[in-house]
Amino acid sequence: MLGAGFATKRACAEGQNDSKVALTLTAAMTETVPKDRTTSPWWARLWWQAPLYAAAWTAVGLAFGAQYYLKSSNLGEPVSWRIASEGALADWYVYALLSLPTYWLARRFPLTGRHWRLQVAFHATASGVFSLLWILIRVGLAHWSDPLRGAEKPLGELLRFALVATFFFNLLVYWVVVTSVHALAYYRSLRERERSLLELEHRLTTARLHALQMELNPHFLFNALNGISALMYRDVDTADAMLMKLAALLRYALDHSRRQQVPLRDELEFLDRYLALEQMRFGDRLSIEREIDPESLDAMVPNLLLQPLVENAIKHGFEPHASPGTIHVRAKVNGGVLRLEIEDNGRGLSTDKPIKEGIGTSNSRARLAQLYGPRAALRLERGLSGGVQAILEFPFERKSRV
Repeated sequence: MLGAGFATKRACAEGQNDSKVALTLTAAMTETVPKDRTTSPWWARLWWQAPLYAAAWTAVGLAFGAQYYLKSSNLGEPVSWRIASEGALADWYVYALLSLPTYWLARRFPLTGRHWRLQVAFHATASGVFSLLWILIRVGLAHWSDPLRGAEKPLGELLRFALVATFFFNLLVYWVVVTSVHALAYYRSLRERERSLLELEHRLTTARLHALQMELNPHFLFNALNGISALMYRDVDTADAMLMKLAALLRYALDHSRRQQVPLRDELEFLDRYLALEQMRFGDRLSIEREIDPESLDAMVPNLLLQPLVENAIKHGFEPHASPGTIHVRAKVNGGVLRLEIEDNGRGLSTDKPIKEGIGTSNSRARLAQLYGPRAALRLERGLSGGVQAILEFPFERKSRV
């Protein structure tokens, strides 16, 4: 068996399969630990790591055994598959045993930091010890398992033969293990850094969204209070009723303030409460028309998305005129895209002046950009009835992202 194993090393020394050895050992040393298992104690992970570890080294041993078996047949000195495989497996199981302390040394003395030169020298020495230990263990196993062969060749001769045939290959195996450990550590560090960056980006996005939402709340409150104050000297009872409805509306908004996205049906419910408040101000002058696709009701939309746009439609398209006004609210799903429209029949867009976006429109645009990036759009266009329509398009989703 020892002869089969040494012949395998000589084949590798001649340049065969060196790259495959490195790749296989790298895969063997890489611990594909699921994320939720990394914090478990080492002894709890042995039940699934140990079989994988043994299987990886067995695969390497069988690959080298097959190589030796085929090579000996081509050279006209065939050996049985049993001899070839047993010798190769014995070689690589010794490597598997010695790679365990090598793994610990590579973790304990990484080739980085200020003292990397000293650590390289340490590993150079350790690789020599690794090689000599392999030779001693392997020759000892061969001498113990086949005493008749040991009687034919003295132990010293076997040691010299193994030293010449395998010493430098053993060094290569050691450094492949050390390199694999460092590659694994770098990969884990890179994944951890990516995870930290994603978490930081998520927190930053959430903070920005909360800031935009907090900007909406006082803006909405001040506008509502201004409307109530305008009624205080004309219709005290209506102003008092509006205050009650405003209190209920603010309570509803506070209950949902921690949610960045809500189903469209909830957003429409909040919009109904707001429009009920506005209709108390304007009476029959204000009418609402809806065209809501039932499929769109389950869509997740940014919280308080529609109210500021409807408020703009009332303030700029309807309130300045004495004539009645109509607000159209539309929602439909087409090809995985949710399309929302808020349209008024007011004076429309000015052709000679640039459009100036207020807090509500700019805030809604910023929130869509934070949540969906370039996949979302908000634009103001001339309405079908001569007024202005705000069109919002973003991905149709049934589950909140933030």
